[in-house]
Amino acid sequence: MVVTVAGGGIPGHDGPLRYPTVPGHAPGTTERNRRFVRPLAERRHARHRPPTTIDTVSNADPAPDEVDCRASRFTGVLAAREVPLGGPRAMRVRRTLPAKQRSMIGAWCFADHYGPHDVANATGMDVPPHPHTGLQTVSWLFQGEIEHRDSAGVHAMVRPGELNLMTAGAGICHSEVSTPAATTLHGVQLWVALPDSDRHTGRDFAHHVPEPAAVDAATLRVFLGELAGSRSPVRTFTPLLGAQVDIHPRATLRVDVDPAFEHGILLDDGDVEVGGTVLQRADLAYQSPGWDRLEIVNRGAAPARLILLGGPPFPESLLMWWNFVGRSHDEIAEYRAQWQAGDDRFGAVTGYRGAVPRLPAPGLPNARLKPRER
Repeated sequence: MVVTVAGGGIPGHDGPLRYPTVPGHAPGTTERNRRFVRPLAERRHARHRPPTTIDTVSNADPAPDEVDCRASRFTGVLAAREVPLGGPRAMRVRRTLPAKQRSMIGAWCFADHYGPHDVANATGMDVPPHPHTGLQTVSWLFQGEIEHRDSAGVHAMVRPGELNLMTAGAGICHSEVSTPAATTLHGVQLWVALPDSDRHTGRDFAHHVPEPAAVDAATLRVFLGELAGSRSPVRTFTPLLGAQVDIHPRATLRVDVDPAFEHGILLDDGDVEVGGTVLQRADLAYQSPGWDRLEIVNRGAAPARLILLGGPPFPESLLMWWNFVGRSHDEIAEYRAQWQAGDDRFGAVTGYRGAVPRLPAPGLPNARLKPRER
């Protein structure tokens, strides 16, 4: 059996490309992308692991890797990998960005999918104040409620279908705590890298509730950028697209997109096919620039839900470690030292009542942080 891909997303190939499918993998898995798609049996097993107590949706990995974020030639599907955050009982999230094959889509440099987690009889989420630099955080929930406090003095609630966008700029810290109203937590946590010209900007926060917009075969909630006539008023520092897309049962969404953008389709739920490949939960399908239309097929009898990300390729190289985005080892080391010392760069969160007043930074590796060649 072969899968035919129109153009394959590969520059210089205008005609259809044909690839043999791989036995033992999901339908539509080809020799071209098999290295990035886990065997079907393994993926089914991962989807049925029992939920665990939630500690955090920020990057609380006690031994984080450094990630050099730069352009990649990868085209295909990124399979999510499970990442434990915090201690042995911490939540396991499904991470697709950054990955070895591709570290960014536009300025989007981090994507975690989590839940649904039953927290009715658990401790829920309790993330002490922790720092960020050089980025914006995007919180988007499908279920639950989270209390946000930050060192810009913002106290806000994160609720389903509502965008909370926090700009770290030169430095910020914030806490995240699920409320008693939250019996289930389910959503995505996304980061946007700031360009060098704006990465030392001041702290900021934006809240926006996008109106659902009906298009053929789907409902759109555009929380950043513009899609199919819906536009978000929220400011970004580079052109971006962020939207929740709910596709009707057994329907195909065909929507015009900016050909200057690269796009990522992050599946939350449903039986979805993109470019001849069937996606599993939290998979991220990539479409390269040069295409003016996006086509997503819901093969199932129930609605499908996904997050659509987009933006022009980010022209700068970044270095990410823990919750910091910088440009060099020395910058990252300075941010860590300043956080540990309680420097004013990050300010302070007021009103947080957790047992740990602030999240300590993990230790830097013995070797200098350096870019990873792709």
